Amino acid sequence: MNQMSPPPNFEIVPETAPFSDEQRSWLNGFFAGLVSLDNAVSPLSAEQGAAVMKGAGDGDDGEAPWHDQTMPLDERMKLAEGRPLRRRMMAAMAQQDCGQCGYNCHDYSEKIADKSEARLNLCVPGGKETARMLKTLHAELESAPVPATASPATQPAMPAALAGEPGRSRDKPVEAVFLSRRLLNKEGSEKQSWHIEFDLSGPGLDYVVGDSFGVFAKNDLGLVDQIIAMLGALPTMAINGKTLREVLHEDVSLSPAPDKLFELMSFISGGALREKATLLARGDDPDGDAANLDVMATLQKFSSVRPHPEAFVEALEPLQPRLYSISSSHVATPGRLSLTVDTVRYVIGKRKRLGVASTFLAERIAPGEKLKVYVQKAHGFGLPSDPNTPVIMIGPGTGVAPFRAFLHDRQATNAKGRNWLFFGHQRSDYDFFYSEELNAMKAAGHLTRLSLAWSRDGVEKFYVQDRMREVGAELWAWLAEGAHVYVCGDAKRMAKDVERALVDIVVQYGARSTDEAVSFIADLKKKSRYQQDVY
Repeated sequence: MNQMSPPPNFEIVPETAPFSDEQRSWLNGFFAGLVSLDNAVSPLSAEQGAAVMKGAGDGDDGEAPWHDQTMPLDERMKLAEGRPLRRRMMAAMAQQDCGQCGYNCHDYSEKIADKSEARLNLCVPGGKETARMLKTLHAELESAPVPATASPATQPAMPAALAGEPGRSRDKPVEAVFLSRRLLNKEGSEKQSWHIEFDLSGPGLDYVVGDSFGVFAKNDLGLVDQIIAMLGALPTMAINGKTLREVLHEDVSLSPAPDKLFELMSFISGGALREKATLLARGDDPDGDAANLDVMATLQKFSSVRPHPEAFVEALEPLQPRLYSISSSHVATPGRLSLTVDTVRYVIGKRKRLGVASTFLAERIAPGEKLKVYVQKAHGFGLPSDPNTPVIMIGPGTGVAPFRAFLHDRQATNAKGRNWLFFGHQRSDYDFFYSEELNAMKAAGHLTRLSLAWSRDGVEKFYVQDRMREVGAELWAWLAEGAHVYVCGDAKRMAKDVERALVDIVVQYGARSTDEAVSFIADLKKKSRYQQDVY
């Protein structure tokens, strides 16, 4: 048989195959380089293409049963056992699809697996736990033999995503003006939560309700100066074109100590200290304090060891942006954006710890100052396309943020769909966020129902899921009429409890077995009628 080069624009994978344009283009190039084609060869059918792609994907079925924000890492990794490496990398992610890494969980793992993304520490919600697992899996990737058919000469690279516009990703932030902060709790509250506002008219950024806002915060200068003193260094020492103080203030994370810092301590110490540092770098916990070791605490723990400032900075991780749910509507207030932020403060030992971004927004940035920001497009979290669709919103605490945005947006667009908000916090007298505007919306009929739950007002704690069960018959009626359900807030407890309450409601009022109710909720998720923004 005479062998010939493939004719120009010949497509072995047709348009009917179940792939995106980029995937089809890549596969055509791959097969053209992998085999020699002649005139007798026919393009693959859609079914054949799917079968070939399954083979090219190492037998993976494409499902991700671990893609659950509430599932612990060890359970996710157990579900991913026996899957291809790139799928196990996805299971190591925090499963929030929050976009802080610049991708969703699936795409981040794909980029690491195809070696177009070398950074393994971008999953902020997953933290050190995810980074360590990715490091282990990456070592497996590096040691894997290169397939004989996959040579650079015959296998074209998968096309890279087009570069985003300024202000649309963490890699291309813009500057916005910080306008103001307003305390949402009344005196007597155990919490400090703030309504934060920005001016976006300068960069001309817009957004859609459900999107998130990325903020590049700076470290507390008091902490920075303590660390410089521990190093015995001059704050003006030049490092990478900046002073040491500027680098520690703006560029590196001073929160959980990275494994590289423990490795550095093991290199420059000896005896028992070296052994402890080595164990910490491996993920062990020789003294039972690993969870509390930020950069400052690590310097205190190894106080007899004084690393050189340049080596010390090199061992630290980059300071990552923080994402917050947007609590305003661009339609209602163009050019302005608001966030609803809990201030994070806690004490370990005798030392106060501060949430970097939350205290930066609550205390350290002054009105009129500029900061780097970006809008992160939502992954499957947004209002229904039909404005007549009823919505049920469940957001205790700062989880109310996107639902305040939803309500303002539907009001500005004159959407006719009914709105039901479940809000909860500790005490009604001190912690009823946005009470005046929510009550005004209720009085005007825009907020059809407002269901409240206060965990510290009575003898027994009472939460939003308890209120849901109380009004279960009405909730079921809304669901039966096609309502969409939205949940925002804590992933580990609240989101699980809310879903369990919904299952119970479907069982009781929908005349279904527990298994059928679970399937009903799963179907709502598949149809995007049950959406979560949890963390």
